[in-house]
Amino acid sequence: MKESREAKRSRARRIIRELKKSYPDAKIALDFGNPLELLVATILSAQCTDERVNMVTPALFKKYPGARDYVRAEPATLEQEVRSTGFYRAKTRSIIGMAKALVEKHGGEVPRSREALTALPGVGLKTANVLLGNAFGEQAIGSTTSSATSCHEASGRPPPTSSRVTVGDAVPRRSLCVRPVPYGRSAHGLGRPRFVDRPHLLL
Repeated sequence: MKESREAKRSRARRIIRELKKSYPDAKIALDFGNPLELLVATILSAQCTDERVNMVTPALFKKYPGARDYVRAEPATLEQEVRSTGFYRAKTRSIIGMAKALVEKHGGEVPRSREALTALPGVGLKTANVLLGNAFGEQAIGSTTSSATSCHEASGRPPPTSSRVTVGDAVPRRSLCVRPVPYGRSAHGLGRPRFVDRPHLLL
């Protein structure tokens, strides 16, 4: 028998309560002080660990405090500064291109809409959602493959083939932003979940 929308939402709320108890201090792993810093850090985090990005960004943020500073950056120099995060040439192009778009179209400020963010060079839906959910407090889920799988489990659907997922019908977004990430990492190959069995099997 197909699960009704209300039953699905009720089960999702129970899962969210369990996630809150298991990960009360969950927050994004990237270090940042403002939306631009989070945007740069998220671009650098592609195919790179958050720990490595956090090692690179303090000096970067000090040297380039604003979008105009990235515009004026020498590409070859910036490449070397971000080299250890991997794919450094592509990331340098994305950062400088993103900064130019911010200066030309948004007065150097990071926009607050998903549409405007995804129009920036190097910024896709995942990065836009990370910004909206963590820098601006909007209702958005920055999805990783592991957290996407967890959200699909909450909704009763098969695991995704892509990390881009829609969970609005099952998960009240206001209650959920970063908690699927630590659970997803522990439940899907990076350690053991703090609550041993997966919640969709328990609830």
